[in-house]
Amino acid sequence: MSKKKIVRLFVVMIGIATLLVLMGGVIAQAQAASKTIIVGTSADYPPFEWVDGNGNYVGFDMDVMRAIAIEEGYNIVIKDIGFDALIPALQAGKIDIIAADLTITPARAKVISYSVPYWASDFDVLVRKDSGLNIITALSLGHKVGAQTGTTQNEFMNNLIKSGVNVQVKLYETNNLAILDLKAGRLDAFISDSPAAQAFQKANSNVLVDVGVIHTGENAGFAVQKGDPKGILPLIKDGLAKLHANGVWGNLVTAYMTGNLKKITDCYAQFGHYITVEKDPVTYAKDLAACMTSK
Repeated sequence: MSKKKIVRLFVVMIGIATLLVLMGGVIAQAQAASKTIIVGTSADYPPFEWVDGNGNYVGFDMDVMRAIAIEEGYNIVIKDIGFDALIPALQAGKIDIIAADLTITPARAKVISYSVPYWASDFDVLVRKDSGLNIITALSLGHKVGAQTGTTQNEFMNNLIKSGVNVQVKLYETNNLAILDLKAGRLDAFISDSPAAQAFQKANSNVLVDVGVIHTGENAGFAVQKGDPKGILPLIKDGLAKLHANGVWGNLVTAYMTGNLKKITDCYAQFGHYITVEKDPVTYAKDLAACMTSK
């Protein structure tokens, strides 16, 4: 073979190799863009997840899931499921991730796999302002306490009863129903994770009061099928690191943990397009935090 032919062949081979690399990048991007992960939640638990006045899924967990999906190059679909049904739905493959302020417990870790912890949460107890109860009397003396089915508060109340404390527990599929019963006098108290209880109290400050904190040392994590067969946990871990680094995490904490949750319908209507259409979580989180904390 002549030297010219060798040179031509080498050039052609370089061209083919370059084309394959470019095609590989395009295919990888297309695959990432077409990959859809189903996020299961129980949308009755502000400030982590609930439905705004326009029917949008909003809350800290929901926006963290949206932002991670953007950073890691996949799409999500959110499914609202009763809290107690989330783990069975995950095990059955009906959802891929649980994002519902799910406390990390040894019992749950036997059947699901958790992400790194992302939130530390104690319990708060709510009562009616006119009840005269405190955190001790509310959880004793035969009082009826509401909690969500399948939660660690459910377990806490059961353990109180087993230990001989004279208290009743009434379980609810959704926290909203428990709050309605508390306000109507059908419950004496309500117990839930601190951020959610505080959000409910702020929304009903004319009727309800927060009488104290039970320090648990609990942490919440996102959950996937046992053993993570779909390889989702590395995406969550990497995505969380990016959100901490680019300021999205801090702004979402400001928006949902210190902001006025009554503003969410208006604020999400104004700025939701940044995270759902433009795929710009940095601008979205910054503007949402400013809107939710504005006077």
